[in-house]
Amino acid sequence: MKTSVATIKKPLKKRAPRRKLSKSDVYLLLLTVPFIGIVFLFFYLPLFGWSYAFVNYHPGISIFKQSFMGLKYFIQMFRPGSNFLQSIGDTLALGFLNLVMTPLPMILALLLAEISSRKLSRVFQTVSSIPYFISWVLVFSIAFAFFSNQGVFNTLLINLGIIKNPTNLLGNNSLAWYFQTAIGVWKNLGWSAILYIAALSSVDQGLYEAAEIDGAGRFKKAIHISLPGLTPTYAVLLLLAIGNILGANGSGNGFEQFFVFKNPLVADKLNVLDVFVYQQGIAGTQYSFAVAVGIFKSVVSVILLFSANMVLKKTTGRSIT
Repeated sequence: MKTSVATIKKPLKKRAPRRKLSKSDVYLLLLTVPFIGIVFLFFYLPLFGWSYAFVNYHPGISIFKQSFMGLKYFIQMFRPGSNFLQSIGDTLALGFLNLVMTPLPMILALLLAEISSRKLSRVFQTVSSIPYFISWVLVFSIAFAFFSNQGVFNTLLINLGIIKNPTNLLGNNSLAWYFQTAIGVWKNLGWSAILYIAALSSVDQGLYEAAEIDGAGRFKKAIHISLPGLTPTYAVLLLLAIGNILGANGSGNGFEQFFVFKNPLVADKLNVLDVFVYQQGIAGTQYSFAVAVGIFKSVVSVILLFSANMVLKKTTGRSIT
């Protein structure tokens, strides 16, 4: 008697039995409780402040006694005269320039790895990382000393006869985006390269030895071994940079840099979202409107992060989730 294919039942997949938590597992979980509490306290609890965007907030009055305004302040962002769209344009332009510069830390890590002397390599790494620890106020002082009309840069070019009139890069409207991007790269380059240097240490050294036996030189080893070894790290950092394009720590679009360097000559080019929120909220006392802008920035950043992650997962098979 023939058995039809339809009558054949597929064996049911048995679920793997759940492993009971051991005492060591419970101990490790308990160790994470303080850190989970810190994350909740400083990252999730402040989200209650988002409710200010839906009311006409006045300090000193309970949130439950404020006048409910609905989506008024979200609509106000896109009305003429709010300068919000100009702020978005400045933020996106600077964010795009920062994305273009993201390969530089990886290149610096590759160059440092090619230095045969470890002591010399550490010296270069330390020197390139020092600007990261300098406050933006001191960075502005250094930039003013070098690039103002009477600064070292203009004085040297005039003495060499290259230019006749000084060029104030701090007040040059057409070069403001590029100058601020260069300042941000100088400050963060060495520190950002540390992650790539750590990633290089995890690359299998046997690959380099095999490449040497096959006759590969330094350049070919860097291109075919070191660079592919850094690609996963670069992909993750690129995703984070895309998520932070509207302004976050380390992206170059934060508050401190542009608040310090902003002046009337370049005000329309450095009015990024974080500075805009400060001007509308703390300086302008439009608290609800400023919170609405902050919510918009956070939501768009999350959308950009997940969209970039999805694209990367479909194209390369790598993702952060």
